[in-house]
Amino acid sequence: MKKLVLILLILPFVALGQSFEKGILSMTSITVKQGHRMQFEDGVKKWKECMLENGTEDSWNIWTRVQGEGTVYGLSGMMENWAEMDEEDEAGKSCYSIVTNFIMPHVEKVSYSMASTLPDWSKKTMATDTKLIWVSYFRVKNGMLFSEVVKDVTSTIANKEGESRGLWYAFEGGSEHDPDYMVVSSYNGYAALDIEEDGPFKVYENVHGKKKTDAMRENWRNAVDAGWSYIYEHKPELSN
Repeated sequence: MKKLVLILLILPFVALGQSFEKGILSMTSITVKQGHRMQFEDGVKKWKECMLENGTEDSWNIWTRVQGEGTVYGLSGMMENWAEMDEEDEAGKSCYSIVTNFIMPHVEKVSYSMASTLPDWSKKTMATDTKLIWVSYFRVKNGMLFSEVVKDVTSTIANKEGESRGLWYAFEGGSEHDPDYMVVSSYNGYAALDIEEDGPFKVYENVHGKKKTDAMRENWRNAVDAGWSYIYEHKPELSN
């Protein structure tokens, strides 16, 4: 992956179906001006066409946020290490004018962040048929206690069900209001959200009993300052 974010504010996303390994996830959240959704998407399509014509080897996925205020698009990309930020992107440079003329005029604001993958807490591979992702964010007040809880609960789920349920990330820097961790769950459609299953602490209780689970819940409350989540829907026509 090239240093595309500094030029285009759009980053390729790790290909679905790859194994979940150590790396750095770059994320861009773009809020589009009210009433400008179609113009924004048309601009992204022009940019995609330009990138392909200029022989880009990058792939990317673009998502729209389902809940919350405004029209928000999520874009992300995976790097093996920080050194990839030094690489040039000739296709991106060639298509820079399309971004400035056809995308950015329809953008209200942009937020950029980075997070490291946590394979030891996560599923081993990502799904190949993902149409939706449910992203839960956590701002913590006790990182050591948070890590202890997540490690214990995820390992219990992995031992019980064969593997962990989500993909975990630890944010690299950010403001005092930004999350510290997030976990991503993938689905092949909205109907999959109707499938009921025991929550993480219920699975933990079934294995370890109520007393130990109550203590773990108390540790969780002492570790987490705030938590929130959003659903994002894949936009294949804007992706490559």
